[in-house]
Amino acid sequence: MKPSVGRIVHYVSYGTPGDEYTSQCRAAVVTEVPEYLVAEPMDGCPNGTDGEWIASLAVLNPTGAFFNENVPQDENEHSGGTWHWPERTD
Repeated sequence: MKPSVGRIVHYVSYGTPGDEYTSQCRAAVVTEVPEYLVAEPMDGCPNGTDGEWIASLAVLNPTGAFFNENVPQDENEHSGGTWHWPERTD
């Protein structure tokens, strides 16, 4: 699924090295989807590699917000510093 401006996604925070704060999913709003970041589309993805999308986000934390450009998508590992589509709940 292609991200678009205004869509809600989950941003995964990094956490801290000493684990005082663990990596957490945070709500984020897509603010930009760059058209191309590489010379040609790869794997059907016009702006990233390996079928993953790159998007700029407004990340909403309980204590404030920040903006992050060119954040890679990670639907499998949910690594810190990436975004993914929200999981469905019952």
